[in-house]
Amino acid sequence: MREEKKRMSLKSRGGELPSRNVVSRKWTFFLCFASFCVGLLFTNRMWTVPEIKEITLNNAAEEEKLKIVSDGCEPRTKGEKLEQKDILGEVSRTHSAIQTLDKTISNLEMELAAARAAHEFMLNGSPMSENLKVTESKQKYLMVVGINTAFSSRKRRDSIRATWLPQGEKRKRLEEEKGIIIRFVIGHSATPGGILDKAIEAEDRKHGDFMRLDHVEGYLELSAKTKIYFATAVSLWDADFYIKVDDDVHVNIATLGTTLARHRSKRLVYIGCMKSGPVLAQKGVRYHEPEYWKFGEEGNKYFRHATGQLYAISKDLATYISINKHVLHKYANEDVSLGAWFIGLDVDHIDDRRLCCGTPPDCEWKAQAGNICVASFDWSCSGICKSAERIKEVHRRCGEGESALWSAVF
Repeated sequence: MREEKKRMSLKSRGGELPSRNVVSRKWTFFLCFASFCVGLLFTNRMWTVPEIKEITLNNAAEEEKLKIVSDGCEPRTKGEKLEQKDILGEVSRTHSAIQTLDKTISNLEMELAAARAAHEFMLNGSPMSENLKVTESKQKYLMVVGINTAFSSRKRRDSIRATWLPQGEKRKRLEEEKGIIIRFVIGHSATPGGILDKAIEAEDRKHGDFMRLDHVEGYLELSAKTKIYFATAVSLWDADFYIKVDDDVHVNIATLGTTLARHRSKRLVYIGCMKSGPVLAQKGVRYHEPEYWKFGEEGNKYFRHATGQLYAISKDLATYISINKHVLHKYANEDVSLGAWFIGLDVDHIDDRRLCCGTPPDCEWKAQAGNICVASFDWSCSGICKSAERIKEVHRRCGEGESALWSAVF
């Protein structure tokens, strides 16, 4: 009763009892709205939608990069191709000009060095034949042939004079018309002015075909003699080639000249019968190499080099020897020494087997087949066995004939 009275009293006053459901609904709505606002605020801070302008700029930059990369792959216009061709042509011409200039400078240095060597040679007063005391004329020669000889080889020299070496006026004509100089090469004895030197001087007065070196003769000094020969020859005569040949070898001069003339355009050329023999470490044997250890393990072979009976080198290589003669190392064997001097250079090695034919019947068969040999000798003797007696026979059966020499054009 009392409760009902209270309710009636409240209603009459215009009031209501508070409702739990009504309050809960309001708060729920408020909390939802607040959460939405907070979420919206948080999302705007963490992620900003890029503007259309920024996207446009980025796309433009990417397109520019792609264009730059793809330019090399797109076909060029005719004008661009011509321009590129002109540039490449200009680069090629510049490169060729540099190479030509470099070659010219190198040639001038070689000529200057040769002139200095000749000047020193003349000032030093080195012993030589009277006909060589003044440098020969400035004529350009095809080749200078130095015949290596010794004091005891008078018979060998006479046999060569009687076969393949022209004498007197013919030798002079050979020099003037064909540009070929031929001399016997010898130094002096351990006692200068002694009987051996006087004998050579008398022989030279008779024939006038010696080239005297400032060198003490001796078999163990062949490497030094070879070095001095090339240095002296290049100071006396301006030739395309310088040849060393032993005095027990038969030579066809015209065939030699024709063979060498084919290589005139090459600056650094080394021509001969290339070989690679064993390095002999055992003492007492022929061709023993005291410095065998430099060539590696025992039983190794030498590097490729021309056999010593006959070989030819170009002027630039002869000049190189002349310039560096004081520092070039000498091995026991002169052909090995020569090969060693060139081993580190950009030299063109020419292996021509016609420079090392055998004596008859080998050279005779080749001559009959139209393949005339440049040089002939016996391998077993490292020259023609008993050459003073047999070289006339070799010349008769394997010689090219005198007419071949005078009709040859180099």
